[in-house]
Amino acid sequence: MTQPPRISKLTFGRNASPIGIGQARPTLSWRYEQDDSTEPSWSQKAFELGITRPGGKEKTYRVDSGDNVEIAWPKDESDLSSRERVQVRVRACGAKSGKWTEWLEAVVEAALLERSDWSARVVAPDVVPPANLAKRPFHVKTTFKVTTAAKLARIYATALGVYEISINGKRIGDHVMAPGWQSYNHRLHYQTCEVPADLLVKGENTIEAIVGEGWYSGRLTWDEACRNLWGEEIGVMAQLELDGKVVAASDTNWEWSYGALLSSELYDGETYDASLAKIREWRSTKTIPLPPKASLIAPEAPPIRPIEDITPIELITTPRRKKILDFGQNLVGWVKVRNIPKRHKATDRVVLRFAEVLDKGELGVRPLRSAKATDYIYLSPDEAIKEWEPKFSTHGFRYCEVTGPAELLENYKGNFTAVVVHSDMERIGDFRCSHDMVNKLHENVVWGLRGNFVGVPTDCPQRDERLGWTGDLQAFAPTANFLYDTGGFLSNWMHDLLEEQLKDNHGVPPLVVPNTLMFGNDPKPFPQAVWGDVCVLTPNAMYDAYGSKAILRESWEGMSAWLDKGIPRGKNGLWLNPWGGFQLSDWLDPRAPPDDPGAAMTDQYLVADAYLVGIAGVAASVASILGMESEAKRYTDEHARLRKAFQAEYVSQSGRLSSDTQTAYCLAYQFDLLDKDQWPGAAERLVRLVSKGGFRIGTGFAGTPAILHALAQAGHLQVAYRMLQEKGCPSWLYPVSMGATTIWERWDSLLPDGSINPGEMTSFNHYALGAVASFLHQTVAGIRPLSPGYRKFVVEPRPGGSITSASAHTVTPYGRASVSWKLTNGTLKVDVEVPPNTEAVLRLSGKEEVVGSGKHAREVKYDAPKPWPPPFYDPPMRPARKHDTLAE
Repeated sequence: MTQPPRISKLTFGRNASPIGIGQARPTLSWRYEQDDSTEPSWSQKAFELGITRPGGKEKTYRVDSGDNVEIAWPKDESDLSSRERVQVRVRACGAKSGKWTEWLEAVVEAALLERSDWSARVVAPDVVPPANLAKRPFHVKTTFKVTTAAKLARIYATALGVYEISINGKRIGDHVMAPGWQSYNHRLHYQTCEVPADLLVKGENTIEAIVGEGWYSGRLTWDEACRNLWGEEIGVMAQLELDGKVVAASDTNWEWSYGALLSSELYDGETYDASLAKIREWRSTKTIPLPPKASLIAPEAPPIRPIEDITPIELITTPRRKKILDFGQNLVGWVKVRNIPKRHKATDRVVLRFAEVLDKGELGVRPLRSAKATDYIYLSPDEAIKEWEPKFSTHGFRYCEVTGPAELLENYKGNFTAVVVHSDMERIGDFRCSHDMVNKLHENVVWGLRGNFVGVPTDCPQRDERLGWTGDLQAFAPTANFLYDTGGFLSNWMHDLLEEQLKDNHGVPPLVVPNTLMFGNDPKPFPQAVWGDVCVLTPNAMYDAYGSKAILRESWEGMSAWLDKGIPRGKNGLWLNPWGGFQLSDWLDPRAPPDDPGAAMTDQYLVADAYLVGIAGVAASVASILGMESEAKRYTDEHARLRKAFQAEYVSQSGRLSSDTQTAYCLAYQFDLLDKDQWPGAAERLVRLVSKGGFRIGTGFAGTPAILHALAQAGHLQVAYRMLQEKGCPSWLYPVSMGATTIWERWDSLLPDGSINPGEMTSFNHYALGAVASFLHQTVAGIRPLSPGYRKFVVEPRPGGSITSASAHTVTPYGRASVSWKLTNGTLKVDVEVPPNTEAVLRLSGKEEVVGSGKHAREVKYDAPKPWPPPFYDPPMRPARKHDTLAE
């Protein structure tokens, strides 16, 4: 007998945890799990919510609805109050059988929802630090008494800087670098930390915090003098409550002292003096104000956490006799050191220097530019150090050069561990296929995401930059959304973007968020296509992935502001050229010189206007989804006008574009810019350009996410596979052939002879060009949404190239969706899992079938397009080229 599915997860809003949420009326969502005993083609026809408030009886609400995503808090339930804990349970009824699922229970707890809930103040040392130097981390503490055991203990804490907090010497929470990086003038996160009951003792207890400068006032950008962007003084605000009563709140009764940390900087590393670990000279604190217009926010985004430990795979002795640990993976985090001996002479110390690559056998630090990326550990004459790791500094590295006592390296695998750190998003998706190099490419995409989703989505994690560039995220968001649950992480970042766009920047999205480039006297907005279009395209990508109308509602004001007043327009509605033509455009086109990465082959304004047509169409769709019919009509009409203007400006009657480049044609496909009779000519030109280019990449930031999709859409699937499997430079597999473990900033960040690209911008961990993974998910494996959140999705694997099998899955808001296929002697075997309350459209060998939830197996005849490999388009007088760089 079949059974209903199981409800496997109940979430509140987009919050990573139900403890300490910032919404008084959170939405509820749940997803399902199934197995072989689950009723097939199961759909929900109703659900029941049970809500129990403190001291009350459960109230049950039945709703006849098939929806299980973003369900409104019941109208008859009052708002959550600060600190309130409410028990919520849910079950669902099947449409066919009428059977109910089992109940799933959860507890949701509100954070401090009003500013008046805070009695704590920001406390800081009673000295003013020098403005032009790094700020030394400091400790603050106070004591408090516990008379009776508490049932519930919470710490609410934040910092102007970064902090770590402890009670009675035991650290509270497993997050690091809190409260993270925000647009501090507008929003400041605070954390709700659960305090284990056994940490508190009857009588006197001590609460202590250590505070560093972090992003708030630390050095940022490539300008070494760029410090104190949000404030010159750092401090911490903490409030300990037992059973809802404040027992310790930071104020001038707290004391401060320096400790063993001499410095802790984002770019330059940390300096620790073990001889100072037990020395404290406690002094009075002072209070400093919060940013006057900033809201205190309980974030939906997950915290930054240590996620994984990696043991070094090799100890290298360099030509200069240096000792370098190779961790085998380019990662972001730090190195933990164990068993550091006592000091024998005054100069004894351990020095850790970090880099992503080796340069002529030595540590390759030139790509770091001015970032020192070095940790110093000064030893103590009194006692050894059992274990040390940084507090407030991260590095992007594969290699760590170690200078210090020889005995440390004798057991290097036991004494050194790389700690991988990033925002703790749930991993929901993956991809595998029969091609080892393509698998490695996909692994590199995932590692690139992990290394750059640390509080905000940064461009790179190692050099003197590490900024939240909007163009990178815009290009990569669909890929990220498939692989990880980015809902809370990206919506938090989008809120910062919206604040800065609307309140600081006259409707223009900043190039980086938080905006580190707009400080100074009367900074001017700098409208840029592709980068600015993040405010339209990324919320829409999140809606496609997660079915969240809320993110569209929250983003609408920014979308319309960008289109209506942020973009400078000419009389025809297309982009105006107010700065002599500069657009970042197809940034890092591989044909651009190393010292001029913006010198792309594609007309900058063709790229800008292609995106403009595209975002106008997206705005029309979003307005319709949100029920704003007049706005939907306005943007629909504008989209049609802009499309005609684009054609008049850039397109010939035959479909040839004024910029005869890969990027130009693939953008035409991405944004549907041509008429029916123009597509054949455009498709032919795109294929010829790719083939004549040796199937190597000729696209930058704008074109790369679209190029393989465009080739497949144009009917040239094997050309797309041939480009995917190219391993000559520039290509996706060239870095793989050179030993890459992440996605590079440049296609040739490492040259074929093993030397580092001479360009100033040469990162070896830059996720944007990894947007190719969406082609692996959607075309190679063949899974993509047809309706928001995969409520209905298509399964259409399109085998090609030398790939004979593939699989992919993603956990949708409804449950796990997966596809796996294998091609043998012209027979395609496909296995599909469709989550409960959804349906899938199977498109196999030209036939279409709609199936409900459950597991499905199909077997069809499949003839891959011919020929493979596809021919080069060369003039007859040239000798035929060979596919020497094809990764079969």
